[in-house]
Order: sequence, then structure tokens, then C-alpha cells
Amino acid sequence: MKKLLTVLWFYLFLVGPLQAQIEIIDKPIVWNEKRKQLSLEYLSERHGIETDKPEIDPKIIVVHHTVIPTLEGTMRAFMEPELPGFRDAIKGASSLNVSSQFVIDQDGTIYRLLPETAFARHVIGLNYCAFGIENVGGTKEVPLTKAQLISNIALIKYLAEKYEVEYLIGHYEYTAFTETPLWKETDDNYRTNKNDPSKKFMKKIRKKVKATGLKAAPTK
Repeated sequence: MKKLLTVLWFYLFLVGPLQAQIEIIDKPIVWNEKRKQLSLEYLSERHGIETDKPEIDPKIIVVHHTVIPTLEGTMRAFMEPELPGFRDAIKGASSLNVSSQFVIDQDGTIYRLLPETAFARHVIGLNYCAFGIENVGGTKEVPLTKAQLISNIALIKYLAEKYEVEYLIGHYEYTAFTETPLWKETDDNYRTNKNDPSKKFMKKIRKKVKATGLKAAPTK
């Protein structure tokens, strides 16, 4: 009987109505005056937005994978406000470290790294209006898991219910917004090639969150 109830719960969880209840564990990265200042500078210099609050107006959910095989390694990568010296490819745009609001570990545990609407650098041109969901792993050696898939679905439903979000995309789709009003990047040459978290993973997510009404990336 217990096994049957467990199967039924998972079925309702994945295909049923939006779920208001979700377990999210706070695991904060450094959010200090330095990170706030660098975030405000990024908003001004990269997005052309002048504000005294390093916050987002969420319109998009962006799903990523970290490539880093462990939660511990991922936390080390995001923890400090400034980029480490070896990130030369993106350091020219800003010394603000990359991060995201959420990270999902291989076992499906959801961690909140920042206040939900705090600014995070994770997607060119759209940081000011985007939630970032990072997934630990994503390589051939450490592929994304079914537990992560289930947790992405739950978290996306939670965010779609709580905020006026319009789009759900994989990181690899971000350049589809370059010709839309949402795109805000002051340097037309600042782009990086992305393939995370894979088209296959996003297809599975979209199938299960269809009821949210979230739109896919725009097409020309």
C-alpha cells in the first residue's frame, strides 16, 4: 500500500496542477556590499539599467548545468563576489562572479543560493529579468539525473505560480532573445556559446510543465 501511494504521489506531482509546496534548502553564497556593488555596476554597464537595488524583475527561467561534478565544487565556484582570475573569457565584461538563485544537486535536493529576486550573473543579456537554475553535473561522466529532472519540474512550477514569469528556456537558447525588447546587452559582440542543459533535458521538462503556460524561446 505504501509503495502504491508513493507511485500515485509522484504521478500527481509530475502531471497534476501547480504545486505550491516545495522543499528548498537555503545554502547562501556571499551576498555582501561588494557583490551588491558589482551587481549594480553590471546592471548599469551591461544592461543599461540605473537602479539602487540589485534585484530582478523575473520574466524568464533559465535552466543550466554546471559541468562541475559536485555540489561542493559548484558552491566554491559561485561563493565569492568576484570572478576568479582564470575566467578571462568573461572577466572583461565584469568582475562580478557568476552565480544563480538556485542549484539542484544530483540527488534532486534544491538549494537557494540567493534571495529569490536577487540579481545573479548567469545569462548574457537577460540577467536583469531571469531566474537561474543550475544543475550539478551535466557531462558524459556525470550526467543529469532523474531526480534532478523531477526537482526542476517542481521548482519551475513553484516559480511560475509565485511570479509573473513568461518564458522557460535552456541556457543554449538565450540568443533567441537578441531581437526582442527583453534583450539588454550593451556590447553587441559579447556572446558565449552554450549547450546546457541539453535539448533532450529541456524537452522532458517542457512536457511536464506545459500547464504553466510558460513560453519557449522566440523563433524568427
